[in-house]
Amino acid sequence: MHAVIGIDVSKATSQVAVAVDGKVVQNFKITHDVFGFNQLNTVIMQFNTFPDIVFEATGVYSRRLKTFLEAHNYPYTYLNPLTVKKQLDQLRPNKNDLNDAKHLAETQFILKRAKSYVQNPIYIELQDMSRFYQQLNHDIVSAKNRLHRLLQLTFPEIETLFSTTDSQQYWEIVSLIPHATMAKHSRQTLSDTIQSSVSRQIGVARLTRLVDKLVALGSLSAPAVAVASYNVTEVRYYAQRLIALSQSKANVLATMVDQTKDLPEYDIYQSIPGFSDKTVVSLIAELGDLHRFATSNKLNAFVGIDLRFNDSGDYKSSGFITKRGNTIARKVLFKAISNIASTATYGHQNHINDWYQKKKQSSMSKGTKKIAIGAMSRLLRTMHYLVLNNQLYDYDTASKR
Repeated sequence: MHAVIGIDVSKATSQVAVAVDGKVVQNFKITHDVFGFNQLNTVIMQFNTFPDIVFEATGVYSRRLKTFLEAHNYPYTYLNPLTVKKQLDQLRPNKNDLNDAKHLAETQFILKRAKSYVQNPIYIELQDMSRFYQQLNHDIVSAKNRLHRLLQLTFPEIETLFSTTDSQQYWEIVSLIPHATMAKHSRQTLSDTIQSSVSRQIGVARLTRLVDKLVALGSLSAPAVAVASYNVTEVRYYAQRLIALSQSKANVLATMVDQTKDLPEYDIYQSIPGFSDKTVVSLIAELGDLHRFATSNKLNAFVGIDLRFNDSGDYKSSGFITKRGNTIARKVLFKAISNIASTATYGHQNHINDWYQKKKQSSMSKGTKKIAIGAMSRLLRTMHYLVLNNQLYDYDTASKR
């Protein structure tokens, strides 16, 4: 007797279809709580051998079901939504939760989908932290843009106080002096205010130069609003928010590094020239356990750099990447290629950079972006090989492959 349980996952409930030897024998709905999962557990336990459990990945909504199954050591098949759509489009002219669960169960007898690889929960935790890190990045960019707009009204010249407007010290001073009028206090008052309020002490000579420049900028500025304007309050808010966001971002990265140090991938990725701590932990978080990918081509598809071709008649396309995979991983890998090329100039040899530079110098190459994508594919292939064989990167070995 071959049993399959097809589950169509929604926000707070799931429609369940139980099929035995190709025929649906039971339909019911469960809630995503203890009562609902106990109900599902009772159905699973009635079979002598574990049934095939098939359901679609629906983001955070399927996480509770997935956690329940893993807690009970039930094998399952976790499907990509695009894959499900392609497999079931011909079977569901009337699409609804009941039919979707039924068709998932019925097609399992034909397609015999493989069981999903269950990763160590630490990889899921790291991915959650990575997504929070990316959200903090997005919030920082948004807050910086708003702060820039407000400073055009209160004290635009202060943006030239430092060579960059990204430092915590800059945001602390903006929070202290959000309006040009406030820079017209005595130099001693400004020095005492800044020194007593910034998180890191400033040397006397540097502080003197800083205050002199601040006074000069304040005397030149012609703000659009008065010092009593509410815009000044907003400047302080966004400057302080940027400080808090920046500190949170640093804390998340430090936690991710601490969590990944015991994973075998950490030392392996660290051995690749051009990989920083940030790159290493980001790739571990976004790519997860590489053992679940049978080939590096499947890893390429997961990232979204697998090639597609639109050929017609005599026209032969050069191919394009699908971009259907992990966007964050693509961004990290793209930047990693640049870092690999940069560190190679300081003597840190890498066979990927050798290929990258050779292609860039070739008269046949048409743009560095395509070459970078090719280098990303080679990098993923290298990472996949090293992890599966538990080896550190070695230039001499890699350059011969």
